[in-house]
Amino acid sequence: MINLINNGTMKNFNKFFAMAAIVTFASACVSDDDYGVPETAPGQAVSVPGNLVDLITVTNRLLQSGDPTLKFEDTNQYVAGFVISDDIGGNWFKEIIIQDKTVNPTIGINIQIDVNPLFTTYEFGRRVYVKLDGLTVGTKNGVYTLGIGDNMDRIQESRRDEFITRDNVVETITPRAIEFSDFSNALENTWVQLSNVQFTTEDLGKTFAAEPTDQFDGERKIKSCNDSFGADANLWTSSFSDFKAITVPSGRGTVNAILTRDFFNAAYVLYVNTPNDFSFDDPNRCDLTPILCGVVGGPGANTLLFENFETQSTGASAMPAGWVNFQEAGSQTWKVYTATGTNASLGKSVNIGSFRSGDASTVAWLITPRFDFTAQTGEVISFETSNSFADGSTMQVLFSNDWDGTPTGVASATWQPLGDAIIVQDTENFGNWVFSRNVSLDCVTGTGAIAFRYEGSGDAATDGTYELDNIRLTSN
Repeated sequence: MINLINNGTMKNFNKFFAMAAIVTFASACVSDDDYGVPETAPGQAVSVPGNLVDLITVTNRLLQSGDPTLKFEDTNQYVAGFVISDDIGGNWFKEIIIQDKTVNPTIGINIQIDVNPLFTTYEFGRRVYVKLDGLTVGTKNGVYTLGIGDNMDRIQESRRDEFITRDNVVETITPRAIEFSDFSNALENTWVQLSNVQFTTEDLGKTFAAEPTDQFDGERKIKSCNDSFGADANLWTSSFSDFKAITVPSGRGTVNAILTRDFFNAAYVLYVNTPNDFSFDDPNRCDLTPILCGVVGGPGANTLLFENFETQSTGASAMPAGWVNFQEAGSQTWKVYTATGTNASLGKSVNIGSFRSGDASTVAWLITPRFDFTAQTGEVISFETSNSFADGSTMQVLFSNDWDGTPTGVASATWQPLGDAIIVQDTENFGNWVFSRNVSLDCVTGTGAIAFRYEGSGDAATDGTYELDNIRLTSN
């Protein structure tokens, strides 16, 4: 069960499911009359008037054709699949998602149907047979879709039973246990499970999709406790869903969801059917403890470190004296970059990106020399960042006072984010540089270093680029 934040939220949660039960009962009463749904007696086999082919055959034929869409005609073929979407909570609209197997599916597909609601007929786990002749397969928003015509329009309500045959079988669907790093096209439109996850601190206290900035969908971030520095996953909830006003759970645990793509086919997103898909029963979160010494008006009088990379060779890996440039994963590293065009006057900086790298994972660290933070007072760090379409890649600035100064010691060290520092956002205009602010480090002790950590991949959703320059550490 979901671990909700307060009693008021729990009341809303219970009210939602009480209402859903009423809707289910009412809809079930009218579904036979309105939709003409054929009922099958228990144990009675459904007769499919055609030849069954594997669901993956549909997408393979599309790929073999080389065309963006493929219309099926005169095949007398059907495909079978199990429903994994459920519009009882209003998070799906006039579509069902089916996958080919109940365990470890190989393919899933979206079927557009001009009927609402659909859960009264095609509930979660229900096996259905889909007639291919007259339908078109292609991609919408980056995922495989079946519909009518070149645009994969919705199957008309009057023709729904012509194309979709409802079997008497309802099976238990076992979610595939995955990590964020497993996200791939092969898992799209399938039922997955992510364990040991939590909502990011920035989204705590927010509703699923009822904030003033939520228009069509509420976009929330989920973090994996198995990878403290890993990129977040995107959870989307329709602003028309019945549970949009429920507050996201504050603990950590497991979520079952459908993996799909956003409207722009720019990133993987997760959609749940209802809040019951969350089991966040552990109140102990795995947040990294940020360093929050505050922000000051300006740098100190003494310069401990200043690096603008002007003495480094363009195109080479950045290697200022005493720094560590460490590739934890992938082939990309922090390299020296010289601006051109209108930004030529900016000179050199360093950048990192995984665009066209082909790497499944890119993790790159650029770490300052270590300093004794007990030898002086009033330390202040500042830097500037820019991005060239950061996409879903991430950059963090971190501090450690137990790192041994070696590349092999990076993984075992304790790293804490500098919570007061500002890093450029993906929404920032291309070419703009963002100042971090003068971030105080006066509250840290021991011998420590500051790290700039990048994570991305060769996937289009997380292959962005960050630039870094004018790193300054001062003291009183």
